[in-house]
Amino acid sequence: MAIPVKLEVFEGPLDLLLHLIDKNKVDIYDIPIVEITEQYLEYIRQMEKSDMNVMSEFLVMAATLIDIKCRMLLPKEVNEEGEEEDPRAELVQKLLEYKMYKYMSFELRDRQVDAARNMYREQNLPEEVAAYRQPVNYEELVGDMTLNKLHEIFKSVVRKQEDKIDPIRSQYGNIEKEEIDMDAKMLYVDAYAREHKNFSFRRLLEKQSSKMEIIVTFLVILELMKTGRITISQENIFDDIIITAL
Repeated sequence: MAIPVKLEVFEGPLDLLLHLIDKNKVDIYDIPIVEITEQYLEYIRQMEKSDMNVMSEFLVMAATLIDIKCRMLLPKEVNEEGEEEDPRAELVQKLLEYKMYKYMSFELRDRQVDAARNMYREQNLPEEVAAYRQPVNYEELVGDMTLNKLHEIFKSVVRKQEDKIDPIRSQYGNIEKEEIDMDAKMLYVDAYAREHKNFSFRRLLEKQSSKMEIIVTFLVILELMKTGRITISQENIFDDIIITAL
């Protein structure tokens, strides 16, 4: 029985097999291999143009169908578990996978068509609206519990710095006022935050070489929190505080 179709309708042998299965309204898990093979071979005979690259794919599938047809005439093979093997099983699996990918391609094509219908316009806001910045809620940004924890870490690091002082040698020599450049420390902490992104508040303070540097660094951290350039977080109440650069 001739099939009035052309090769251009199908993308490959699996596409042709799915067409024949749908056309004959048969169960894909129980393919009448004899009937489908005859229709498939009839289709190949009607090909007018012989593109060898395309024809080779269809001929390989034809050979596969004939092989399955022959195997189904023989006694069924039994696997290691004692179950009879269906010669059509591998072909059915390939057809199901191909059908799934085909439907996925249809879905992607429909989404592409829908996306092409969307129209956008350039942003055109008044200068007052474009310049507006949402005010920072400092009470929400810096909670009491967080500040208390910061203060505890600050006092702990200061005590460590005081413990480093030699009680004997500290009584001798001139005591000079230590000058700390606030702006320079601000640039240092800001660069440190941008370089590390996420870092320990305690570790930052421990990197300072003196008590005065610790105090200034602590004030810089509070200022960066106030301006919204960093955020702080703490998973548990006794855990270290983690600073994150924005």
